[in-house]
Amino acid sequence: MLLTVGRVVRPHGVRGEVVVEVRTDEPEQRYAEGAVLLAERESPGTSGSPGPPESPGPVGAPGRPGPPAALPRTLTVAAVRPHQGKLIVAFQGVPDRNAAEALRGTWLRVESASVPPPADPDEFHDHQLVGLAAVDPAGEPLGEISGAEHGPGADRLVLRRPDGRTVLVPFVRAIVPEVDLAGGRIVIDPPAGLLDL
Repeated sequence: MLLTVGRVVRPHGVRGEVVVEVRTDEPEQRYAEGAVLLAERESPGTSGSPGPPESPGPVGAPGRPGPPAALPRTLTVAAVRPHQGKLIVAFQGVPDRNAAEALRGTWLRVESASVPPPADPDEFHDHQLVGLAAVDPAGEPLGEISGAEHGPGADRLVLRRPDGRTVLVPFVRAIVPEVDLAGGRIVIDPPAGLLDL
């Protein structure tokens, strides 16, 4: 399974660096010098569907952009530094602004198998939770976890109900008392009305 760890926003300067919007809790590991990232133009969580509209590259006559440059399958981090809540990243083989411009909008991903489990037994990676069957404390089915959202206040699980609706469930011990990865299930003890929203 592929995990999205970032997206190239735009080039930075003239030396081939790019600004990356980070989509991981562990940027120091994912963007360490020598780290290899998979590069894709499609949107995260999809396969074969187009991503955000690509900006015209520098190829072709003014006002008449040429075809987008071929995207390398992998990108290797050569250097990285923080910049206004994002990262400025230099990739090997991206020598100048034109090459960096060709990466605009590229999604950066890693294989989930390459991500070690968290050291804290009460922490989980999103990909470990997606697909778990959700049940109430009595074992009655509530649906399936289809994703996770991370906000400033608390993380939330995206619960897909049997009728197709989705509900955001705060990922706190009072509401989610048990995560059983081996058993493929998660126990949700919702307060009154939470699942009706």
